[in-house]
Amino acid sequence: MRALLCKEHCLPEDLLVEEVPTPEPGEGQIRIKVAAAGVNFPDFLIIQNKYQFKPDLPFSPGGEMAGEVSAVGAGVTAFEIGQKVMGSNVHGGFAEEAIVDVDKAIPLPNDADLKMAAAIGLVYGTSYHALFDRGAMTGEDTVLVLGAAGGVGLAAVELAKAAGAKVIAAASTDEKLQICKDHGADQLLNYGDGEFRAKLKELCPDGPSLIYDPVGGELSELAFRSIGWRGRYLVIGFAAGDIPKIPLNLPLLKQASLVGVFWGAYTRREPESNLADLRQIMAWISDGTLKPLISGSYPLAEGGKAIRHIADRKALGKLIIEPHL
Repeated sequence: MRALLCKEHCLPEDLLVEEVPTPEPGEGQIRIKVAAAGVNFPDFLIIQNKYQFKPDLPFSPGGEMAGEVSAVGAGVTAFEIGQKVMGSNVHGGFAEEAIVDVDKAIPLPNDADLKMAAAIGLVYGTSYHALFDRGAMTGEDTVLVLGAAGGVGLAAVELAKAAGAKVIAAASTDEKLQICKDHGADQLLNYGDGEFRAKLKELCPDGPSLIYDPVGGELSELAFRSIGWRGRYLVIGFAAGDIPKIPLNLPLLKQASLVGVFWGAYTRREPESNLADLRQIMAWISDGTLKPLISGSYPLAEGGKAIRHIADRKALGKLIIEPHL
C-alpha cells in the first residue's frame, strides 16, 4: 500500500509517499481502508517530534480517518469486513490502510459521507469536550472563540451556538469572520489591527464568561485580562507557536479559572465518554444543527501541502486527505 511517510523528523515539505507493507490488525484492532483522513495541527507537531506522543520512525501522520473495515483482529466481534467506520489514532491515517483500536472506532450507517466523517473527530471532539465537559458551558454563557475560522475554532462556534450561548468569534480577517457568521456567530471581532481589547470591551462590557483559545501567543494574556467574573479560560493549544505565560494575579483578581483541555488524553482515559460525545456530534450533524466545513481535499502526494496550510493558519474549516486519489 502507499503511505505518506515521516522517515526522519522534518517539515511538511519533506514528507514522502512510498510503498510500505500493509499492516495487520492485532488483538482488539481493525484495519480500515481509508477513504479520507482529517488534517490537524498535531500532524505538524508530530512530524517535528514536538508532540506529546512520539512514534517510532518511520511513521505516517494522520490521527483521524474514515473508510471501510478491511480486516479484523483476534477477538473483534463488533465490526465486520466491509462495514463503514470512523476511527482515531495518534498517527497512521495518511495511508491507504490504517490500524485502529476498536475502542477508538465508531460504526457508521451505510449511507454515511466518509469525507465528512473523517473531518469531525478531532475538531468537534475537542470542542465538545472543551465546552461542555471542561468548560461546563450553558446557554447563559457568552463564549469568546479565538482563531474562530480554523478547524477547532469553527467547531466551537457551532457547538456553542447549538447550546444557546452567545458567541463572539474572533479572527484575523474579515473573510474568516464571514465564515464564522455563516456558521452561527452572533458577534465578530477582527483582531488583525491590534485593537483586540478595545473591540472586545465594546462587544462585551462585562467580559466573556468562557474563552476558547486554540491559538496561544500574545492574544492569550489580552483575552484573559478581559475575562468576566468567575470566567473559565479553556487552553486548547498553541497554533501561534508561542506558549504564553499568564501572570497568576489575573485569575486571582476575577476568581477566574484556567482550564486545560487535552482531547487525546481524554479519549484514552475516558473512551466511553468520548464515544458518547461523538455520537451526539454525529446526531447533530445528521439533523443539520452542525454543518462542518471542508474547504480542501488533497491526494497523498500533496499531504505535506495540506499540513503546511494548517500550520500557517491559512485553512478555513477542515482539510482532508484522500489516499486513494
